[in-house]
Amino acid sequence: MKEQFTYYSPIGPLCIESEDDMISAVHFCEKELTSEHFNPDLREKVTEQLDDYFDGYRFEFDLPIKPQGTEFQEKVWEELTHIPYGHLTSYSEMAKILGDKNLVRAVGGANSKNPIAIIIPCHRVVGANKKLVGYAGGLWRKKWLLQHELANKPDDSTLWA
Repeated sequence: MKEQFTYYSPIGPLCIESEDDMISAVHFCEKELTSEHFNPDLREKVTEQLDDYFDGYRFEFDLPIKPQGTEFQEKVWEELTHIPYGHLTSYSEMAKILGDKNLVRAVGGANSKNPIAIIIPCHRVVGANKKLVGYAGGLWRKKWLLQHELANKPDDSTLWA
C-alpha cells in the first residue's frame, strides 16, 4: 500500500512516498500529501536525514529505497548513488562507467526519470561542458543543491568525481 507525506525543504515541498516500508519516490510537489498510515519510524528517519542534509551535516543517506524502473534505469540510478557529496560528473562519464560511451542519451533519459530526488543524487550530473542541464525540479533547484553541497563539503577535494 502506497503511503505519502510532504516534507518542507528550503527549495520547496517534497512529496515522499513509500511502499512496503521503503521509499519509492521523492519529488517536488505543489500540494500537501499526507497518509495517516505512513510508517512513523520511517517518516522520522527520512525527516531527520533530510533535515541534516539541508542543514549541511549529512553527506550520505542511509534509507531503505526501492526505485522502480527498467533494468537500465535502475542500473543508472544505482550508479548515481556512488557520486560523492559535493562532486559532479557528466552524462558522458556515466555512460563510460556503464560500459558504452554511446549511452549518453539513454543515461540522460534515465536520469530524468529518477523517482527519488536528492536521495538518489541525479542533481550531481551535468553536461560534458560542465553546464547545468536538465533537472525535473527545475534548474534553479539543481543549482541551489550543487551550491549547497559545495559550501558544505567536508573536504577540499575537487568538484569533479
